[in-house]
Amino acid sequence: MENLDARFWTAKYKNQETGWDLGQVSPPLKAYFDQLKDKDLKILIPGGGNSYEAEYLHAQGFKNAYVADLSETPLLNLKRRVPNFPDHHLLHTDFFELKDRFDLIIEQTFFCALNPSLRPKYVKKISQLLKPSGHLVGLLFDATLNNDKPPFGGNQQEYKVLFSKHFNLEIMEPCHNSIKPRLGSELFIKLSPK
Repeated sequence: MENLDARFWTAKYKNQETGWDLGQVSPPLKAYFDQLKDKDLKILIPGGGNSYEAEYLHAQGFKNAYVADLSETPLLNLKRRVPNFPDHHLLHTDFFELKDRFDLIIEQTFFCALNPSLRPKYVKKISQLLKPSGHLVGLLFDATLNNDKPPFGGNQQEYKVLFSKHFNLEIMEPCHNSIKPRLGSELFIKLSPK
């Protein structure tokens, strides 16, 4: 397996090998964002890529949305699309090095991009980054996918075992409003730290 470092991901963006990129906010996440009332929530989108979710949140008046990515390229892409997106909310860093606390962390294709051996570390880190009343909300692939390169798949049963050590599983169910190519292969999750 290749080293999934900043160079790997930057090359993916430069070569336009971004099959995970929808070019728009994911419909299930848009529906979730649309029912949020508190515009002061401190939100993190780790491994956010081009982050149409951050763009959408910003346009809806959420002023505390942060995007973290190993590669600077997608952060610059977001800044070009949304020039008034705050520079200090674009975090060019390794997710595992983050130290802040958030009300809401959005999962959108980051989990499936990590080497599966890092999944327990991801779960623990998310629980550390969330405020006690916070939530991890987003989408996980409920499909086999790849074993040797991202996206790496998984299934609901293994996710329940993986997350239940650090989280209350408020929602983990098949997603009914996925984009057509992903329909039937995504789970919508809403988890709170124990």
